[in-house]
Amino acid sequence: QVQLVESGGGLVQPGGSLRLSCAASGFTFSGASMSWYRQAPGKERELVAHIASDGANKIYTDSVKGRFTISRDNAKNTVRLQMNSLKPEDTAVYYCKARSYSGAYYEDYWGQGTQVTVSS
Repeated sequence: QVQLVESGGGLVQPGGSLRLSCAASGFTFSGASMSWYRQAPGKERELVAHIASDGANKIYTDSVKGRFTISRDNAKNTVRLQMNSLKPEDTAVYYCKARSYSGAYYEDYWGQGTQVTVSS
C-alpha cells in the first residue's frame, strides 16, 4: 500500500522558516520523481518544486526560487522542502506527490497535505 505522509507544517511569521518532510512507502522511492505542490484557498493546486529520482535535476516555480530548497534522501525514502523567507502568500496546504515509473507507464500518488500558514 502506497503511503505519503507529510509533516512539518504550521504557523510561522513572515520571514520565518519551515521544513516540510514527506515519508514514502509502498513503492520504489529511488525510482520515483518527487514533487511538492500547494493549494491556497480559492486557488488551483500549483507545482512548487520537483526533484528527479536521482536528485540531480530540480525545478522550482518562480515565486519560490532562492527561498525554497527541495531535497531527497533515497536511503530514508524521504523528500523535504526547506522554506525560508516565508511570505503570507506562501500560505497554503502543501502536498507531496510521487510519480512512480514502470517502463513507459507511470502512476501518481499524493499525500494528505500539511497546512502552512504565514501570518503575523
